[in-house]
Amino acid sequence: MNETLLRVLALVAGMALGAAFFGGLWWTVRRGIAASQPALWFVGSLLLRTVMVLAGFLFVSGGDWRRLVACVVGFAVARPIVTRLTRPLEEPAGHAP
Repeated sequence: MNETLLRVLALVAGMALGAAFFGGLWWTVRRGIAASQPALWFVGSLLLRTVMVLAGFLFVSGGDWRRLVACVVGFAVARPIVTRLTRPLEEPAGHAP
């Protein structure tokens, strides 16, 4: 397979890993604040998300540092996208809380 295509696929895979990581963080915060044992939610989620991302980086890179860099860049690009998609809707102007 073409090496450029593999790097593009690594970038897309990094974006998917980032979406799963930061989306999982958003979901954990929403669930964890209402949980009876929030520390268990936060620590468990951190471990699960970290292991998932590191395993994904290892698998996607296939030992090639350029694919690893593309994957990490995709991961970083996913952060602002997930942040924008998960922020609360703003109230219309002129409405007092």
